[in-house]
Amino acid sequence: MRRAPGIALAIPAWAWLLIFFVAPVGMVIWFSFGYKPGIFGTHANDVLSFDRYAEAMSPTFFATFQNTLWVGIAGTLLCLLIGLPAAYWMAVKAPPSRRGLLLALVMVPFWTNFLVRTIGWQVILAPEGWASTLLQSIGVLNGPLDILYTRTAVLIGVVYNYLPLMILPLFVAFDRVGHSLREASKDLGAGRWSTFFRVTLPLARPGVIAGVLLVFIPLMGDYITATVLGGAKGNMVGQLVASQFQTAQNWALGSAMAVLLILVIMATVAAGAVLVWLVTWPLRARQRLVLDTREAVR
Repeated sequence: MRRAPGIALAIPAWAWLLIFFVAPVGMVIWFSFGYKPGIFGTHANDVLSFDRYAEAMSPTFFATFQNTLWVGIAGTLLCLLIGLPAAYWMAVKAPPSRRGLLLALVMVPFWTNFLVRTIGWQVILAPEGWASTLLQSIGVLNGPLDILYTRTAVLIGVVYNYLPLMILPLFVAFDRVGHSLREASKDLGAGRWSTFFRVTLPLARPGVIAGVLLVFIPLMGDYITATVLGGAKGNMVGQLVASQFQTAQNWALGSAMAVLLILVIMATVAAGAVLVWLVTWPLRARQRLVLDTREAVR
């Protein structure tokens, strides 16, 4: 009896990807070249054009794209700045017997519905909420807290909602570096900071990349947080896409916005990768020079 080829094991995964990702995205791209046929119609593709893309890039919508990109980049950077030291402490400094508990605490927010968690922040940030009352009682504020329905509130919400997605891959990456490598670096005369930046962090780079992608990509399409905490001042592209499909019933324009959002995400990720490569190039060149010098000495 002949065994099935190894590629057969990947057939379920490829089928899942084809049915639930490639096909829907292909339909969205196809709809984006159509138009809204009438008041009661949603889309028609008998006449294909790029008019919906031009409409989606109008000044009104373009400002929303800019705001979405700002929130996406700022939220991802904040998650990285907060999640990196937290994950490092959990993986390196915390006792091994407590790491399981710490990981469970990180996952606690996911035990509650995404919308419920976001509404909870709406209650906290409200002018009459307990945070406003506390800050006024200790003299930090002279009046009610006034950040609800602003871009700042949206930023707080997305950082809270997506921070676990940054911490988990960073924890795995730092945990895999191993204690022996850090000890070897210290034995060779490197200090704590030098060991972290020249040994631990470079080896944990796959986790950093995974965390950034896991946070940035879904954050750019988030519309629940922007709707609940941002209101009219926190518009993001996800809200526009949802409104075109659900309220305006203009699937062609909504599809064009969704495609543009995908392109913006891909371009931002590519630009970020090039920027990181350029910034770290001198360090890589220096490391190659040191290795070449050692080879020459030998």
